[in-house]
Parts: sequence; C-alpha cells; structure tokens
Amino acid sequence: MAIGEQPAYLRVAGDLRRKIANGALPPHSRLPSQARIREQYGVSDTVALEARRVLMAEGLVEGRSGSGTYVRDRPRPRRIARSGYRLPTGASVFRQEQSIGWARGTWGSTSEQEGAGPGVAERLGIDPGERVMRTRYAFREDEEVVLVSTSWEPLALTGRTPVMLPEEGPLAGRGVVERMAAIGVVVDNVSEEIGARPGTAEELSVLGGVPGHAVMVIARTYYASGRPVETADVVAPAHRSRLVYHLPVH
Repeated sequence: MAIGEQPAYLRVAGDLRRKIANGALPPHSRLPSQARIREQYGVSDTVALEARRVLMAEGLVEGRSGSGTYVRDRPRPRRIARSGYRLPTGASVFRQEQSIGWARGTWGSTSEQEGAGPGVAERLGIDPGERVMRTRYAFREDEEVVLVSTSWEPLALTGRTPVMLPEEGPLAGRGVVERMAAIGVVVDNVSEEIGARPGTAEELSVLGGVPGHAVMVIARTYYASGRPVETADVVAPAHRSRLVYHLPVH
C-alpha cells in the first residue's frame, strides 16, 4: 500500500457511506451483501466484512438476524442548548441545566449516597472516599431516552440540609444555583469541558446505541467562590446530538 493510501476496507466503507449520504442507498434499503461487495469492489471477504463493520460502528447500518444489513434512518439531530442566561425561577433541573432546545419530554431520577471515586473527588476538590450524593437522570422524548446525566454533590456541604436530595424536598427539581442559594451558598461560576468517547455498554443500552457508537460528554462543574459545589457528566449520542451555545455579551 502506497504512503497515504487508504486501507481497502476504509475505501469500500467510504464509497458506501457516500451512497448512503446522497440517497443512492436510502433508509431501510438493504446494504449489498458481502459477496456483492467483494465482486463490485474486487476485494476479499475479510475486506468486505470489515467495511460493513465500519458502517455499523458509525451507526449508519444495522444487522437484522436472518435478513441482512440495512441502512438506518437518519435521525433529526437533537439540539442540546447551553445557555449563559438565567431561566425563570422554578424551571426544572433539565430545563434549567441540560435544556433540550426544541424537545419536550419527561425525565426520571434516582439518588443515593456513595464514596467519591478518584475522578469525582478531584473535580469536587475533596478526598477520595468522602461521601457524595450521586443523582442519575434519564431524559425521555416519545419514550426514547435521548440524554443521561450523573451529578455528584459533596455531602459535607449539602448533608442534613433541605437540599440534600436534588429531586426531593421543598426545592425538588430546582437548579443547582437556586438550591445552593437556599443554604447560603452563592454559585458564581460554571465550567464545561466537552469531549467524545466510545459509549460504555451501560450508556449505550440506555441510549439505544450499539457497541462502538460514540457519545458526547459535557463535564460540568459549578463553583462558589472557587469551591466546587456540584459536578456532573451529561451524556448524549454523538451521531444524533448537536450542542448549541447561547452566551450573553457583556
């Protein structure tokens, strides 16, 4: 193979990807069989198989037992809006902090205490093993989970207060800023780091992905006078999500 030349399986996958993109292979159509790919492109069975695996990992096609491989629907990207503007008091945790630009849906959550792992401890500026309240959210639209989030708050700060459980008590469902204000903690800054990685088996089973699918991760931390008071990982399928930022100009 010459320098700069693509491996054969990527060349084949690229051509099939273009056909999917331009409609030559529309949604629900059957991908050419392994034998047909081998004949059409003059490649081996191994190359044909690897090309199909690439398209499956990208979420463009899916296998159906006993039937073959088919082009998947191209879902409308969901807009995950990140805003520097304060939403009205009383906005739900998802509307206020992980608001979906145009989606309307429901969410569920569970909270439990645990010892902070090394990564969470570093983000919260506490020692590993210190107690935190972990809350997991799943946001649904049309019964489909489109976003999951896990947040951690140090119990040294919120323990034995009315806001210890984010989704229970007098301020249930309020945003971090309002909940912290209720116990005299003034949140004045938030940071977000955005990255992508392969989804874990647990995440993909909830989000409806397949092994190899990438997820987009927003690692968010709220601060009060430099002290981290809450950190969270917001996870969405990378192939059907778009981040949209709306920031005020000062």
